[in-house]
Amino acid sequence: MLENNDNTTENQSEKTTEKTVTEEISKVVNEIENEVAENAEKETEKEEIPVLDYNTMEFDELVIALEKLIQNNPVQQIKSNVDAIKNAFNAKFGKLLADKKEAFLAEGGNSIDFQFSSPVKTQYNGLLKDYKIKRDAHYNQIEKQLKDNLEKKNVIIDDLKVLIEKGEPNTMYNEYQKLQDRWKAVGAVPRNHYNDTWKTYHHHVERFYDVLHLNKDFRELDFKHNLEEKLKLITRAEALLEKEDVNSAFKDLQDLHRLWKEDIGPVGKEHREEVWGKFSEITKKLHDKRHDYFRELKSKYQEIIEAKLLVVEELSSYDTSKNKTHKDWQNSIRDVETIRQKYFEAGKLPYNKSEAVWQEFKTATKKFNAAKNTFYKEEKSSQSENLKQKMALVEIAESIKDSEDWEEATNTVKRIQSDWKKIGHVPRKFSDDIWKRFKGACNHFFDRLHARKNELNKEQQEIVDLKKAFLEGFKGEEVSTIEEVQQSIAKWRDLGRLPRNARHLDGKFNKAIDAQLEKLNLGRADIEMMKFKNNIESHLAQEDFRKIENEQFYLRKKIDETVREMQQLENNLSFISNATADNPLVLNVRKGIQGFKDELDILQLKLDYVKKIDY
Repeated sequence: MLENNDNTTENQSEKTTEKTVTEEISKVVNEIENEVAENAEKETEKEEIPVLDYNTMEFDELVIALEKLIQNNPVQQIKSNVDAIKNAFNAKFGKLLADKKEAFLAEGGNSIDFQFSSPVKTQYNGLLKDYKIKRDAHYNQIEKQLKDNLEKKNVIIDDLKVLIEKGEPNTMYNEYQKLQDRWKAVGAVPRNHYNDTWKTYHHHVERFYDVLHLNKDFRELDFKHNLEEKLKLITRAEALLEKEDVNSAFKDLQDLHRLWKEDIGPVGKEHREEVWGKFSEITKKLHDKRHDYFRELKSKYQEIIEAKLLVVEELSSYDTSKNKTHKDWQNSIRDVETIRQKYFEAGKLPYNKSEAVWQEFKTATKKFNAAKNTFYKEEKSSQSENLKQKMALVEIAESIKDSEDWEEATNTVKRIQSDWKKIGHVPRKFSDDIWKRFKGACNHFFDRLHARKNELNKEQQEIVDLKKAFLEGFKGEEVSTIEEVQQSIAKWRDLGRLPRNARHLDGKFNKAIDAQLEKLNLGRADIEMMKFKNNIESHLAQEDFRKIENEQFYLRKKIDETVREMQQLENNLSFISNATADNPLVLNVRKGIQGFKDELDILQLKLDYVKKIDY
């Protein structure tokens, strides 16, 4: 009796375990088939287009993007993009509204009186209204279509009932195939009716096959074909257990369930429970594998969150205080983008896990963007001032590009070129144009200047060659009169003015003149004055007025020194007044005094000559 009781208990335990497993399988299958029903309804919508980064766009760009989305795409494809545009626009407009209100209150306004309207906001609201109208119309149409499909399938079920009860044995099978084609042609039905509608239809399909006695061959052939197809589905389902991508495998399993229910008919009674049991068991195994995958994934979520928070901390602490130039900010933008990429590379999180850390990430990003925007706002103002300054330089360059005042114009162009380099950036849309104008005017002037110098260089070289030849000839001449010397000096000057790099020839000519004058029977004063006048006239010809001034300064200084030395000799003479007149010492002193007097006469003649020159 005890043994029997133990067996009874064991059997009951096995039955209880078997019942529990069956219930779990049934629960899993129902869960998957509910997802199949939901996906069937979603198949009426097309996949959405990729979402752009709208946070970087300005108001007018957002409005244009929204308008293009609505005009160029089916309304069911743009929901995510429209939501992203709404978030970006509302955030920007909220900040603008707050700034306007703050300014209004700062000017003494009352909060209750504050109003602000914007044409771009009006346009945005109008586009959003158009979108909502199209969206509602689209989903109303989908809802209507799903209900129509439900009615059509219910009609097919009713027709199938009639066929079972009143169909002609010889035509029943052909009529059933027509009903089956009609069923497949009808689209999705509302998800809350999907499973019940299919179960009802499938129940009557099995009833049909059960009463199909007269066409037994057709029935057996169909049963065999359906069994083969369902066994193939089981094989495909088993293969999914080996697939690494669990989510992709689960999606494929849902497709297999849809094929099992929608495309393949019933099998013989003796196989129905067996094949469905195998398919259901595989379904549960894959479901459990997916469940384990997500459980393991959840254990990694905290690691991902911590990694993302480290990125947020790095982004929040990023220092922009030393950024002073556009180049500095461009480097920072690249650095921050590298940091941002680390956030996305850390891994994906479900919405309920990611939202909090995502908000912190957005706050850190906004902090950087706010500092960047402040710089470029000030930079924009500075660039406008720079534009005014550079435009002024452009006008100067264009006004003197054809000037004939070569020295003054050259100095001015060089000065404004230097000033240009000291002025900072201008708005990008103007930079190329004003640079082309400025560079063009400067190049035009320097091209003219270089052309003129080339012409002058050619003329000056001819003068150098002529004077070299004249100098060589003059050195070999025998000059006998002062007039001939003066004629040679005049000819020398008539040949033209030497360039600065060849003025040493004037010195050589003056030495040649001095040599010729020494050969003439002239007094010392005449020779000295001839030499001096020739030297001064050379300075005048070269417009070297500084040397003439130096000559005058030298003469005054030399006269003062000569007078002092002469006075010293006269003073010395007073100490030897008792000496005889023919005393050698007295004679020597008197000779020295006379030399100083002669030197003073020549120096005074030179000074008087220089003072009369008008330059």
